[in-house]
Amino acid sequence: MHTVKHFLTVCKHRAKVCKLCFKCGLIKQGLTHDLSKFSVAEFWAGAKYYQGYRSPQAKERELFGYSAAWLHHKGRNKHHFEYWTDFANGKKVYVEMPPKYLAEMICDRVAASKIYLKDKYTDSSALEYFQTKTDKAGMNQKTAETLEYFLTMLKDSGEKYMFKQLKTYVKLSKK
Repeated sequence: MHTVKHFLTVCKHRAKVCKLCFKCGLIKQGLTHDLSKFSVAEFWAGAKYYQGYRSPQAKERELFGYSAAWLHHKGRNKHHFEYWTDFANGKKVYVEMPPKYLAEMICDRVAASKIYLKDKYTDSSALEYFQTKTDKAGMNQKTAETLEYFLTMLKDSGEKYMFKQLKTYVKLSKK
């Protein structure tokens, strides 16, 4: 059990996401990001399966074929595209994410890449993860295209430029 290490990782991740959300003008989302990770359902599983270089949920999945902590987490956090999956007439429906949650998802992915990759992080890390490890078949096509657009912008033009554009994207969606 790695209770302290997991707690510190979650706090460090939340602080990075908060800082990035602030760059996008998402103050409330930055402050409330991933608070469910402190719930009993998520925290103790995270401490038990903590490895330090990837999400504890990945280890839980390897052992049991699913992650109960992830099921809890994605159902309470709108910045995960899986939250936006529904069923209608017996078919899955992948709803387009609202811009403010898509922007928070980008902040989350960049922060997670920085936390887990440490000094191996580059501006292409989040895009590489998206391209190789994200189940795009379970994501709304427009959401996937917009996410890839901004992550490519991050890789090609850097964090400062991408977050400036992301802030504009969020602002324009409010009009």
